[in-house]
Amino acid sequence: MSAPLLRVEGLHAFYGQAHILFDLSLEVGRGEVLALTGPNGAGKSTTLKALMGLLQGTQGRVMLDGRDITRLAPYQRARLGLGFVPEDRRIFTELSVLQNLETGRQPPRQGVPNWTVQALLALFPNLAAMPHRPGGRMSGGEQQMLTIARTLMGNPQLLLLDEPSEGVAPVVVEQMARMILDLKQRGLSILLCEQNTHFANMVSDRSCVLDQGRLLV
Repeated sequence: MSAPLLRVEGLHAFYGQAHILFDLSLEVGRGEVLALTGPNGAGKSTTLKALMGLLQGTQGRVMLDGRDITRLAPYQRARLGLGFVPEDRRIFTELSVLQNLETGRQPPRQGVPNWTVQALLALFPNLAAMPHRPGGRMSGGEQQMLTIARTLMGNPQLLLLDEPSEGVAPVVVEQMARMILDLKQRGLSILLCEQNTHFANMVSDRSCVLDQGRLLV
């Protein structure tokens, strides 16, 4: 058995004085899709933010590809191949699809898929149909696709994907599912946070449940 790509040991996270995550430990294997499920407010998004280094005062240990990244800044984690797709998208609304994609470009990374603009437009036909459209003139589902595509432009080793099916039309949910399965087939590792258990079970290799900041399964 090869070492996991991501290993999290005893992670605690806080918002100010509020203790949100309690002693969370998990692993994501190479080429694996792990779904973290649970109700709204369980701490799923907090988990991804903590792994990305976006929260102050976290405790525990985070290892990526055998390297301890616990004390690294978010931009340093991104340079090492940790890609984060937040639930609230955060695209550049004044920039076109192509310009948004260019903002995420990083050099090729050994052992992971090397994404080009052409490859991403093939993966996301909706974006291919509107390459020059400003991000602010796109639907919520299209913006979600653009956020994922922009993150993939960084050639991540591991994709942290927060609630991809939330607030989008059913046809887009189906497209998201096909996209995740396609990424898995290409060997990309994904940690997926998702309330929709049907969607999570459809695309993941295994899943675990988070409730009130504690891992149950």
